[in-house]
Amino acid sequence: MRHFEKITDENGAECFSVKLYGADLLHNPTLNKGTAYPENERSQLGLVGLLPPHVSTMEEQIRRVYENYSSRLDNMEKYVYLRSLQDRNETLFYAVLKRYAEEMTPIIYTPTVGEAVRRGSHIYRLSRGLYVSPENVEIMDTMAANLDSDDIRVIVVTDNQGILGIGDQGVGGMGIPIGKLSLYTLGAGIAPWWCLPICLDVGTDNEALLDDPLYLGAKHRRLEGMEYDKFIDKFVKKIQDMYPKVLLQWEDFSKQNAYTNLDRYRDKLLSFNDDIQGTGAVVLAGIIVAMRITEERIADQKFLIYGAGAGGVGIARQIKNALMEEGLDEKEVFSRILTVDRHGAVTRDRPDIECYKVEFAADPEVCAGWVVKDKSRTTLLETVENWGATVLLGTSGQPGAFNREVVEAMTRNSHSPLIFPLSNPTSKAEAKPADILEWSDGRAIVATGSPFDDVMFNGKTRRIGQGNNVFIFPGVGLGALASGAGKVTDEMFTAAARRLADMAPQDCAATMSLYPSMAKLGKVSEQVALAVYNTAVRQGLATAHKEGDDPLTRIKSIMWKPEYMPYVSGAKKG
Repeated sequence: MRHFEKITDENGAECFSVKLYGADLLHNPTLNKGTAYPENERSQLGLVGLLPPHVSTMEEQIRRVYENYSSRLDNMEKYVYLRSLQDRNETLFYAVLKRYAEEMTPIIYTPTVGEAVRRGSHIYRLSRGLYVSPENVEIMDTMAANLDSDDIRVIVVTDNQGILGIGDQGVGGMGIPIGKLSLYTLGAGIAPWWCLPICLDVGTDNEALLDDPLYLGAKHRRLEGMEYDKFIDKFVKKIQDMYPKVLLQWEDFSKQNAYTNLDRYRDKLLSFNDDIQGTGAVVLAGIIVAMRITEERIADQKFLIYGAGAGGVGIARQIKNALMEEGLDEKEVFSRILTVDRHGAVTRDRPDIECYKVEFAADPEVCAGWVVKDKSRTTLLETVENWGATVLLGTSGQPGAFNREVVEAMTRNSHSPLIFPLSNPTSKAEAKPADILEWSDGRAIVATGSPFDDVMFNGKTRRIGQGNNVFIFPGVGLGALASGAGKVTDEMFTAAARRLADMAPQDCAATMSLYPSMAKLGKVSEQVALAVYNTAVRQGLATAHKEGDDPLTRIKSIMWKPEYMPYVSGAKKG
């Protein structure tokens, strides 16, 4: 049920006709203004005497929030405080995030959200979104009718199995869709009431959760195989019926299910997988910027991807697209990309190779003649040395994997090797930027997946650019919605990557920072959306675009801003 509608008052100004009254209005996070209701609204909406007499400006509210936030002792307390603010006043929540984006983004999402997810059942406060299970999937439409909004345009859904680098977290994984959608709103101006986080509770194989008396999810083993696939199919069909034009983002599924769901439904539902496609695009953007700094070509590099999961193969796909755009044929492309997992180089002759790894499995001849101690399990160092990698990308979740020997080997292959420890959260990064710079004598170009402090090296500050998917997925979603795209294509992600590369800091050659600061997130998302919109038009997928439309104007027209609207009463007082 929607509790407001946008109307024009007698003076021609836009306002909200609000159907809630009194305490109900104060308890609605979408509409609540806290102490900022002006006197006329307090009188009209039954709020006289329910609030302190002073009418606060938003600036005063932001100051009060930041003072409270700053008094929290650690990041987990700050996370809980900000989520509590979101649950009582979303407009103020986003105004604060916008003001302090660089400081607060790592709190509401990675890396802090990882710990919040771990402790999800212990810090649970208020419900947000839908919890869908095999037992209730058939009545999703009834469940959704009880939501605060009937105008859902973006869904982020997880089955909680592949949460960041920490695996199966059961229903605590709901923190991921909530956090991602917060970034859609912060970055791309997707209105909060357009957003729906969904947790698919199919059980958990996490023993600690099954033994936890406070665990809030279903206490049974995970649904698997054909029964799991049937459940996902029922879920998708319900979404198609309920929200036929919605954009759905698959998030933090297991490696195999991530690919299966993406490939099975991408032509049936406006959808994408950020772990695969978003990761690939943001990493490609960093590579493009690095090539501009070193004045080299992507086609001349040898890419070693350490971690052949969803993110790793997604990166390989985007690099493949970029190499083919530079004129390489498929055979040449595959001679430039090598994926590696815990068993060593992924090759076609490996028995029982996982389906999603087959696409970039190398010809066994690639490894012929390598000098290794154990041919059944080549080490990362042996692979770097024998294959001659010039770009090393880490998506393994194995801290310390990029050790001194590996980094030094990379510097023997290239004067300025690219070394990106991309795993999240920070504790899972393959190496620390300061160590990489020390071991490479400052020659390596470094980007990370989690936030790291600047590094002082040889008297110069090296800013460590964070290859955060937030620079990609909000803009992709915004561009798809604004254009009315019927499908999210790989070409849209490649276009997004190239546009993000164009937004690199002007001093990137001096600081070696490959990505913009979080303070630029809004502008980046707008430009990524424009690249996606134009790609949709070029591919004939933009159903909302009419000849003569200005894409940027259309994009801006659907972007929400965290500002208080005037209210008039539309409530029936009984």
